[in-house]
Amino acid sequence: MREFLDLLRHNRNYRYTWMGQVVSEIGDNFNNIAVFALAMELTHSGLVIMGVMLARAIPAITIGPLAGVLLDRFDRKRIMIASDLMRAVVALGFILALRQHQVWLLYAFSALLMVASPFFTAGRSAILPTIANKEEIHTANSLTQTTQWTNLTVGTFLGATVVGIGYGWAFTFNALSFLFSAWAIWNLRPPPGKQFRAEHRDLTETEVIRPWHEYREGLRYMRSIPLVFAIAMLAVGWATGGGAAQILFTLFGEVVFNGGAAGIGTIWGCAGLGLLVGGAFANWLGRRLSFKDYKLAVFIDYVVHGGAYVLFSRMQRFELALLFIFVSRAAMAVNSVLNYSYILKTVSDQYRGRVFSTIETLTWTMMMLSMMGAGIASTHYSPRLIGTVAGLLSSTTAIFWGWANWTGRLPLPEACGVDREEVEIHGDPVV
Repeated sequence: MREFLDLLRHNRNYRYTWMGQVVSEIGDNFNNIAVFALAMELTHSGLVIMGVMLARAIPAITIGPLAGVLLDRFDRKRIMIASDLMRAVVALGFILALRQHQVWLLYAFSALLMVASPFFTAGRSAILPTIANKEEIHTANSLTQTTQWTNLTVGTFLGATVVGIGYGWAFTFNALSFLFSAWAIWNLRPPPGKQFRAEHRDLTETEVIRPWHEYREGLRYMRSIPLVFAIAMLAVGWATGGGAAQILFTLFGEVVFNGGAAGIGTIWGCAGLGLLVGGAFANWLGRRLSFKDYKLAVFIDYVVHGGAYVLFSRMQRFELALLFIFVSRAAMAVNSVLNYSYILKTVSDQYRGRVFSTIETLTWTMMMLSMMGAGIASTHYSPRLIGTVAGLLSSTTAIFWGWANWTGRLPLPEACGVDREEVEIHGDPVV
């Protein structure tokens, strides 16, 4: 905790980024609870929750590659501000959906919100090594993720309360939170010798306007570093069950435990609390693990994560279910902090936007498939059975990681990443 406070006290840029993150993410969680609760109130159908989640996933999948290319070519700070301003306008649109009582408007505004989101989320990850030095980067990564999960905890608990007062209040706060975030990012100043735009060699006009060419270059870069590629596959493996969880939390809160919006918020809140505790522990742990120990820790944590999620799905008592979802998410938090710290230390600045946006795109793609499967299955099977399968699927990720580790396929990469010359695409080679 002292390391977190020292970082906020001494690093002005990170402090502003953190302030914007706190407000905007709490607003996001207000929006999530309000949209899910309103959808269930209007339809009482798990398929509608699936529809909302798919409306968010599809834009993230399609826009993600473009976001990565633009973040690696243009000023990341300006792109993030533009994303916030667009999201502020869209967030107000949910009030129209509330007044019209039209489910299709929930789909439409959810999709528009996610069109802008990848530009900000991948951008925030990409600028982190710019605003934090090598000594600060692990703490900055830990605090960023721990704050995200704290916001999930606070935002969902508060969101359930605010939704009880009125959906409009939740949507209005969400819009204002994006404006605050845009102001916070506007206050960032590049450190001496650095900038918020990645350095590149001189490029021809033809190359600059070929986003697919540059995106493929980013994919090839990821493949050239086994650890980065493996971490990306971990995210995909988690999403096989993690996508279903986005629907199941609502179904467990509303249908299984008959808790309504408060039940949904409580489950999300306990999940967030687990992430918070796991993230704080990972900050301490990451400084003490060797690379070999780190890889073993990831394997163990994925087994714990999936197993605890299965137990969450089988519990008859609400309190025990909350306990196991706490454990499940705590294990995931440890993995996330440790993995992202290695990515931030390894990936070259020229590729950071594409790497983070690609991981988001792959994750959302698998989450979309998982959500579709869970939504369709919810019309035929109980949420408990679906949750059990989701937990088992997430645990299988440990098998892939363990095999790669114990067969020597995960060597320690160089801190500076792979040289650009090794991955530059000329013409149309096979990727």
